[in-house]
Parts: sequence; C-alpha cells; structure tokens
Amino acid sequence: MRAFRRLCIIVATIFLLLTLMLNFVLIRQEKTADGIYRVEAKRLADEIIETGSYHMENYPHITGIFTAEDGELYSSDEHYLIIEVNDTLYRVEYSIDDKHHGLLIINCILCAVFAITAGLLLYIYRYIIKPFGRLNDVPQELARGNLAVPIPEEKSRFFGKFTWGVNLLRESIENSRRREITMQREKKLLLLSLSHDIKTPLSAIKLNAKALSKGLYKDEEKRRSAAESINARADEIEGFVSEITKAASEDFMSFEVVIGEEFLSRIVTRIRARYAPQLAMSGTEFSIQQYDDCILSCDSDRLAECLQNLIENAMKYGDGKRIELSFDKMDGCELITVSNKGCTLETKELPQIFESFHRGNNASKIQGNGLGLFICKRLMSLMGGEVYAHIHDGCFCATLVVKLA
Repeated sequence: MRAFRRLCIIVATIFLLLTLMLNFVLIRQEKTADGIYRVEAKRLADEIIETGSYHMENYPHITGIFTAEDGELYSSDEHYLIIEVNDTLYRVEYSIDDKHHGLLIINCILCAVFAITAGLLLYIYRYIIKPFGRLNDVPQELARGNLAVPIPEEKSRFFGKFTWGVNLLRESIENSRRREITMQREKKLLLLSLSHDIKTPLSAIKLNAKALSKGLYKDEEKRRSAAESINARADEIEGFVSEITKAASEDFMSFEVVIGEEFLSRIVTRIRARYAPQLAMSGTEFSIQQYDDCILSCDSDRLAECLQNLIENAMKYGDGKRIELSFDKMDGCELITVSNKGCTLETKELPQIFESFHRGNNASKIQGNGLGLFICKRLMSLMGGEVYAHIHDGCFCATLVVKLA
C-alpha cells in the first residue's frame, strides 16, 4: 500500500515537472518566433536602400508600411515599429501569431492525460492493490495451519477466481487433515485391538513351551499335542502380524479422480509450456515426437500430474542431455512414454520402483521421498490405465497406458 502511494506521488511529481518544462520551452520558442518581424523589418530597410522600393509579398509578417504622408505616423491600432531609411521614417505594421491558444490546447491535453493517469492509478488501487492487501496475510496464515482465517469475498474480475481458488485450497487442506486424523485414529484402534488379540495365543505358547521345557508331559501324544498347539498359536500370531503389516502399508494418501474426456494435444501443450522453457535453460533437449491427436478417457489434471512426475524423475536421474516424449497406440489405448538417457538403475530393481517410499540404488545422492512413481501407479489405476517401465540401451523409459474415449 505505502509503496503504491509513493509510486503515485513519484508519477505525479514527474508528470508535473515535465509539464512545467514543456511550457517553459514552448513559451521561449513563442518569444523567439514573435521576434521574426524585426528580421523582416531589417530586410525591408535593406531592400529600400538598395532598390528604392519594396515588395510586400516577401514579408509575410508585415501587414502595412506607411510614411508621414499617409497620415499620422504614430497613430495606429496595430502592432508597429518605426524604422528610418534614407532619412525617411516608416511605420511598419506587423502581425503576431496567437500561440497562446495553442499553448492552452496543449496544456488541456496534458491535463486530460494526467486525469486519465490518475484515474487509472485510482482504479488499480481500488480493484487490484486494495483487494490484494486484504488477501496478503491469507497464505501465511494457511501455512501456519490457521485454516479458520477469514478470506474476504471479492467480486473483482482480477481476484474473484483467486479467492475462490484459495477457499478451495483451504477446504482441501482441511479435508486432508480430517481424513488424516480419522485414519490415524482407525490405525491406532486397529493396533490396540490386534495387540490385545495377540496376547491370548502368546500366553498359550508360553504355557505350552514352559510345560515342554520342564518335562511335564510324559506321554508322547501330549507332547505332540502341545507342539501342535504352539504351531497353531504361532500361525494365529503370524496372521495378526500380517494384518498389522497390511494396516501399516495400506494406502496412506487419498486420491480423487474425476474421469472425463480430454484431447491428447491439450495435455501435450500443457506439458510443453511447463517444461520446455525450464529444460532449455538447463541445456537439456526436450523432444516431443509426432502423434495423432485423439480423445483420452481420463482425469486431465491427474494425467498431467503423472506426466509431470515422470519428467521430474527424468530430470533428476538422467544425464541432463535429452528427455523424449513419444506416443503409440495399442488395443484401444494411447501409450505415452517418457524416456531419458543416462539410466543408472539396475534392471532387477524395476519391479520395486512403483512401491511407496522405494528409492533405487541410484538415488542416494538425490533428494526425494520415493513417492512419485507410486502416485503415478495409483492414479493410473484409478483412471483404468497402467504404468510400467523398462530400460533400453541405457535409457529409462516409463510408459503411461491411457484408455481412448
């Protein structure tokens, strides 16, 4: 706000200074131009001295030449000056261009420009700067976790969609937090329940093991029965452990997919606009092969997210020389492949790369959390598609299989 006010003051000051300078220059030029009649009077005197006569058409600013014989020499309602030529006095009448009117017009135009500029600055302040000032603290509060921060409604064409989007972001964060809390509660209850259930077979195992160790069972049949009981209870505990493992490794991220229809060209255009400038700056060749445009059955935003994850991986783990986007069709599906050179991943690791938090042996010095390909796998599965990867001639190739509409 203060910076904008300072900017307005600076603009107004510069405009006024320029106006004053322009008026000063124009007034000086006007005075210089008005003195031209003196030059013509001098030329007139020289002509009379040389020829004894004169021609009025040679002097556009002189309107009349008179002597004492024509009447009173010093009596005239026009602008004039008296010159003496060959001992004869002449009254030379002249006209002065009325440039004050032109100067007034110029100043009126400058005033109109100043008014328009002031109106534009006022409009910017009222409909852009002021609404933005009201939203200035919202992102910071959301980052702090204050989801109850009030977001003022803005009907402005500049910020209406922005505030609507921020509200959607807040609702999304709030829903994610609520789901996370619910999930954590459910997992905690499950773990407590399983822990309690494990105690019963564990007690039975301990009792049978203690009896066997002390030789309480003299009969071979009873010893065999105790061993079988231990084995059965161990199987029971193994089942509980499997449930715990499943609960710990189950999907901890919630994905929402809205299946619709989208042109392949629009997806490619989004990816090109997103990465072409960035890769060009880093010196990486970004090649998009020829393709036949078609309509895909997918969530366009989620499909673009999958492609972004694959390209980000190519930027991280490739040699930085070339990233290629290629296309193919097979069995009613569009195959979109992202490939990069300089693959250092071992072929035996390919089956695990789509698991959550899995990172290959080539990722030790690269930041990441091992979720990019996992997210691609989940999203493509929800869209009825697939993603797979292979290594060919030192190139890592990840392919999205998208259904055609």
